[in-house]
Amino acid sequence: QVQVVESGGGLVQAGGSLRLSCVASRSTFTLNDIGWYRQAPGKQRELVATIRLFGGRNYADSVKGRFTISRDNAKNTVYLQMNSLKPEDTAVYYCNVMPPRDWWGQGTQVTVSS
Repeated sequence: QVQVVESGGGLVQAGGSLRLSCVASRSTFTLNDIGWYRQAPGKQRELVATIRLFGGRNYADSVKGRFTISRDNAKNTVYLQMNSLKPEDTAVYYCNVMPPRDWWGQGTQVTVSS
């Protein structure tokens, strides 16, 4: 079993930045394509950014140009740099492999005020 811990969320004003971190307990996690997901109240969980095992990246249209995903396999860690945050980015953010397995962490809350 892999434990995942997300951190770095918080309350920020629109236009601000946050850097999220996701640390996994085992290297099994980072030997995969990985995604950052988010779930806003009353909405389904959505995939916002992905990074392939060898570095290719993709982003949802809603975050393209504002968010950057990166990884440090030696530290079993994945990051999400979020700039120019908007109120619609408010959600709980999670990381998981792609396709997702039953390795969901508790997530980290991001709240963007207008």
